[in-house]
Parts: sequence; structure tokens; C-alpha cells
Amino acid sequence: MHRRIIVPSALAASLLLAIPASAADFEVGAPGIGDSYYPASGNGGYDVSHYDLRLKYQPATDLLEGTATILATTKQDLSRFNLDLGLKVSEIRVNGRLAKFATSGDHELEVTPASPLAKNTPITVVVRYAGKPSEFKIDGWSAWARTPDGGVAAQEPDSAVWWFPSNDHPLDKATFDVSVLVPDGHQAISNGVLQSQSSRLGWTRFNWRSNKPQATYLATLAVGRFDITTDRTANGLPVLNAYSKDLGDNAGAARASIERTTEVAEWLESVFGPYPFNSLGGYVPNVTSGFALETQTRPFYSPRLFANGSNVSVVVHELAHQWYGDSVSVKDWKDIWVNEGFARYSQWLWSEKEGEGTAQELADYVYASRPADDPFWTVKPGDPGADNQFHGAVYDRGALALQALRNEVGDETFFAILKGWPQENAYGNAHVSDFVRYAERVSGRPLADLFDTWLYQPSKPSAPTTAPAAAPSARTAAKPAKPAQPKSWKKIAATNTIHENGAPGNHAGH
Repeated sequence: MHRRIIVPSALAASLLLAIPASAADFEVGAPGIGDSYYPASGNGGYDVSHYDLRLKYQPATDLLEGTATILATTKQDLSRFNLDLGLKVSEIRVNGRLAKFATSGDHELEVTPASPLAKNTPITVVVRYAGKPSEFKIDGWSAWARTPDGGVAAQEPDSAVWWFPSNDHPLDKATFDVSVLVPDGHQAISNGVLQSQSSRLGWTRFNWRSNKPQATYLATLAVGRFDITTDRTANGLPVLNAYSKDLGDNAGAARASIERTTEVAEWLESVFGPYPFNSLGGYVPNVTSGFALETQTRPFYSPRLFANGSNVSVVVHELAHQWYGDSVSVKDWKDIWVNEGFARYSQWLWSEKEGEGTAQELADYVYASRPADDPFWTVKPGDPGADNQFHGAVYDRGALALQALRNEVGDETFFAILKGWPQENAYGNAHVSDFVRYAERVSGRPLADLFDTWLYQPSKPSAPTTAPAAAPSARTAAKPAKPAQPKSWKKIAATNTIHENGAPGNHAGH
């Protein structure tokens, strides 16, 4: 029996508009998201909302096997789209149907679904893959670090292509479920909250969940043998810290620093507002690198950072990123100052709080330490270029810009800006220009010239950073002699290589 379905004319018209006129109307998603520094980073044509990663890892052989389920929505009519992945793929399904796939470039995975995908359509992509992450290299470099008892994925501006397929750019954030099966006696550390763990037949599965939007480079995985400490903050957030069992002489200093995570986070809430995520902590695997990274909810720390004793300043830096960099992320990698200038300035504020040198004293010291002909001043923190993305000027001159802003608008307005910005832009993305407009709106002052001076001019600003004696807009003469070194400076300077392995030229084909 056939039934006749009558569609109202208005609805029929809307349905016709939603259907492309021909196959020619479907397009290939762009192989990059449009980043000015890394054109191949990310992909166009869709937006991911969730990653479900089900992994099995063999520490002895470095073999990683994975099934990734990606929930996304198309942003255009698509005949094909790309994912970023460096490991070997065995099967891809789109909306349950087998899809064709091919590889191109260093990490582009080109997916052709069985049927074209209409714009604004929810899609489910399942990718089965396997490989040894340490064997995948781009220009001789790997973001996957082997350890004596496992492996670690933690790098900037990306590490995802070494362990899961993704739209690998901060513009496309998503929530994550990461489930990892490892041999008994090993642990798998990732972001967010450990939901459960269970053992069977010599294997243990760890199930992690990040329930707030997270950039792909902020997703982390570490497998090894760890000593783990757990706690809860005063308002109930779970805290989990992990330390490789074989850290040697650095173990005590690492613990003495990272076990203060809760204290530091509570103080940062007084500066930046409520902590934006569902857990906090940190981990120190036995790697040979010397950097740290703000992996969301659970920063990564190299043991070398604690070779000369404890350093809470590095913990301050990485936790400050949870607001500036993780919750509010860059729209484009040229906007790196929105991350690093604020994280460095938080170290200056911690020094001020601890009575080891005010932010102004640190600003005066940094300003006086660099003569006008120092190449340091030629780097523009607001757009440093891919080769200088993690240059010291992005950090120190970037922090000087914030001290100049503080002097210009006064403490009350300045701290209102620091606290309001991550709340107004929570879980989003921003350009440097967005922050400038926000600061102008909150302060009621024109600030474009100030930010241009400190962030965009390739020369040492003639205006000193010294706080004015009268009105906030006044300027005073620079001190003729170099100021005394603040007590906190050595600990802050010890973190100058904090992101050294994120050096330009090391990035995944970008």
C-alpha cells in the first residue's frame, strides 16, 4: 500500500533549498584551516564537537592501536574532507558506511564518504589505525617522546597527529573521552577526570574525560610507571599529580613544586576568576627534554626544570595558561602573546605576592637589561613570526606590555581586565586585537598606541615602564642605573626554556 505524503509549500521550498542542485555543488574541504603561520594546520569544512579515543599501547614495542570516533558537523556541502594523522589507517567509516581514504603531505588524511555530505549535517567518523608513534617523523622531528617505560605525547603547537586523527588547530575545540589499555603495572595519564579503571587478563584500562572544549594540541597522553597523588580542592575539584618512578635526583624538587598546584590555582582564581575546568594537577615523565606545556587540566613538566631545586614559578606559568591559552585560545598562531605574555606576567605577580620583587621591579630590571641595539627588541610579540613564536621577547616583552597597561589604567581597572577577559571569552578563541578592544572598553581609554608601542614596533620603546608618580597617564624618566636584580629573577629566568621544544621548524609540517 502506498501513502501519499503532502508537504506544505513553504516546507517544500525550504527542503529544496537545503538540497544541492547537483553533485558539482559539493566541495572538497580545505586541507588547512587558514592559519597565517601554519597554512597546513587543521582542516576546513567541518567542526568537531567530541573525540572518543579507544587506545591500546604496548610500552615495550611502542605499538599504539586506536579506534577514534569523531562527532562533527559539516560547515559546507562536502564531497571530501581531511583529517590530520601520521599513523597508518586500516578503515574509515562515515555515518556507519565505509569511506575511501588516501594520504597526502606529511599528515593529511583525505576522506571520501560513500555519499556527499550536506551542509550543517551531524556526522560520525570512525577511524581505525595503528603504528609506532616514535617512528613517525616530520623533517626528522617527533612530538612523541619515548621513555624507559612508555611514551608521552605533549608538544606545541601540535602533537595530535602522533596519536589520534583530528582537526588539528585551536580554532576547532572539542570535548574528549580517552580510554587507554596498558599492561598491568603501567598507568595511562591524560586530561580531565579519571572516570574509572579496571584490570583483566594482564591489562588495565584507564578512562579519562575532559568535559569542556579542548584544543587538540592540549590533549596529552603519557604511559609509564608513575607514583600518583590525589586530592580534592576546597570546592571539590579532583587533583591528580603523577611522577615517573625513575626521576632520580629531581624527584623531590618536582614534587615540592607540583604538589603546590592547588595553592597556586586558588591564588590564580583571585587574579583571573573561577578555574575553568573539571580537574587539575600535573605530571612529570622521565623524558630528556627541558620544557613544560599547559596540557589542559594536567600540565606536562620535564624533570630538567627541577634539576636545580624546586621551582613553583613554572607551576604558576602553566596553571595561568588554563585561563590564558586553554580556556581562551588563539584564533591564529600569530596571536601567541595572548597566551605567553599573560602566563609570564603571572610569574611576576606571584613574585609580587611572595615578596620577592614586584611586577614593576621585574619590569624595570628586564627593560634595563636589554640595550636598545639588542635583537630582542626587534621581535614583535603581537606578531613575532613563525620563527620567533617562542622567542624570549614574546614572554618578557609581552609581560612588559602588560605592566605598561597596568601603569596606564591603574590597578583597579587592570585587574578587572585580567579577571573579566577569560570569563567573557571562556572556551573560545581570540586575536590580540580582540584583547586590545576589550581593554579599551573596560578602561574607557584609547590604548591602541600603547599596545602598538609594546607589541608591534621592532625597536626598544622609548617610554619607560616605571609607574607614574601622579596621574596614570603620566610618564617618568627611565632610571639611569640598572635596577637591582629581584630575588625571584633566577627562578623566573630558569623557566626561559619553558617551551623550547616548541621551537620553530619542529612543528608537524606547518
